[in-house]
Amino acid sequence: MAGHLLANSMVVAPSIEEADTLIINTCGFIDAAKEESINTILEAAELKKSGSLTTLVVAGCLSERYADELRNEIPEVDHFFGTEAYESIIKALSPDLKYALLGERTLSTPSHYAYLKISEGCDRPCSFCAIPIMRGKHRSIDKARIISEAQSLVRQGVKEIVLVAQDLTYYGIDVNGERTLADLLTTLSDESGAEWIRCMYAYPSKFPMDILPVIRDRKNICTYIDMPLQHASTEVLKGMRRGITRRRTEELLDAIRSEVPNIALRSTFIVGYPNETEADFEELMEFVEQQRLDRIGVFTYSQEDNTYADILGDPISAELKQERLHRLMDLQKIISHEKNMAKVGSTVRVLIEENHNGEYQGRTEFDAPEVDNEIFVRTTKPLTIGSFVDAVVYDASEFDLFANVVE
Repeated sequence: MAGHLLANSMVVAPSIEEADTLIINTCGFIDAAKEESINTILEAAELKKSGSLTTLVVAGCLSERYADELRNEIPEVDHFFGTEAYESIIKALSPDLKYALLGERTLSTPSHYAYLKISEGCDRPCSFCAIPIMRGKHRSIDKARIISEAQSLVRQGVKEIVLVAQDLTYYGIDVNGERTLADLLTTLSDESGAEWIRCMYAYPSKFPMDILPVIRDRKNICTYIDMPLQHASTEVLKGMRRGITRRRTEELLDAIRSEVPNIALRSTFIVGYPNETEADFEELMEFVEQQRLDRIGVFTYSQEDNTYADILGDPISAELKQERLHRLMDLQKIISHEKNMAKVGSTVRVLIEENHNGEYQGRTEFDAPEVDNEIFVRTTKPLTIGSFVDAVVYDASEFDLFANVVE
């Protein structure tokens, strides 16, 4: 959308204070995100009242689900658009739309990495999730378009492409009935020019095992998979409608590690789901302790309108949910520290991201941007942001590594 704005002679303002039009992209998935989105809209509405803004546009998931309610409550908003309404937004702001993009885009991330969406929507029946309501059924993006966009990003200086989707593993199934993520990864590896390609949001049920040799054998595909498991108790997984059991999850993780021995596995878990008992939570703790995943994130259950789980209510208190979240993350801190300490003495390849007064911050291929561990490197020579260096790890903490650049 920003690419369209620029191509049609609009200027993206450096701050809200300097803008006459504001587009708010909202999230409607969990309570905290909804609250943040609504607060942002209300703040913008005050700017509109004061005359600082001439046009206020609200787009995205919250607008997709609750546009009618928002329109009644916040009349200062000029336009409400749902998801993927990019062209409609541009036409509302510039009726004489002249230029259509051919894969170009403006980066909203630092110049050395970018997210690349390969599909939209989701066919999974997870009981807690409103994404299918907001985003619709799964739709794979044309492979040629993905390759073209990846190549365009690399021409802009992007070194790492992070593949995202509501469900990465379903790629291709709506086109010819087969999952073709392995083929897409192979082509991206061969033709994109990216130095790192990373896979995020892989669904565990019916996981496409044919992507594993591609990840293992291709040097520019990160040895990394993000797979939101959500829980380990079979009873809770059944309530969540995840289509998998604890035993099948353990078999899957064993198979992945056997095929790609040094792979970094990231996952997320939900605590406080309506049917989660203390015994179920203890089973989750046991699972995390046994599996020793490299990275995890933990969320508390958020009741979502019109989902299958909505009728179950929200019987577990916010206090107990937070207690369980902290207990699980405290366990992961211990696991992460032990895994990081095991890296002391090893040499790792680092993508440099920031300069902190001569000490540089970066990531290894085992860490996704924004959510995973970081590595701090020392060197006697200046480094370029977005460059790669080799470094020897000399120390570690719970979520960070410390290394010296190989001069």
